[in-house]
Amino acid sequence: MSDKNLTKRKTGRIAKWVNLTPALLAAIIDIAVTVIHQPKAYWNGDLTKANEANPFGASLMANHVSGIFVISGIWIVIITIMGYYLPIRYSRYFLLFAVIAHSFGASTWISNKYGFWLAMALILLNTITYITATDFLMKQKEIRK
Repeated sequence: MSDKNLTKRKTGRIAKWVNLTPALLAAIIDIAVTVIHQPKAYWNGDLTKANEANPFGASLMANHVSGIFVISGIWIVIITIMGYYLPIRYSRYFLLFAVIAHSFGASTWISNKYGFWLAMALILLNTITYITATDFLMKQKEIRK
């Protein structure tokens, strides 16, 4: 394999990881906010106190306190696999969906607990990271031509 082809492959892998970053960041923020804002009674074993809008997450949380971590771990793996291996066009759609969904999820907690403007700041942060990653990806795609 020539040095040029090796460089193209390496650059392509780096671009894919950069493209994943906004969705993973948004997911991690949403998960962290959800975990932090569970009531103390939930963590003390009263599973009826679980507070989660996602029906899959709520179901797992109602069965065990580790449920949020199980569903979150699975989801992070799904985001990573689909975002990395889907063709770039479909990967961008899927990753944008993940950014929007997790921006919404986290913003419901943040706006209720900390106010509207902090929720808007989070959405702006997620938007900036997505656009920055997409711009980087497009530049790398042009370089590899």
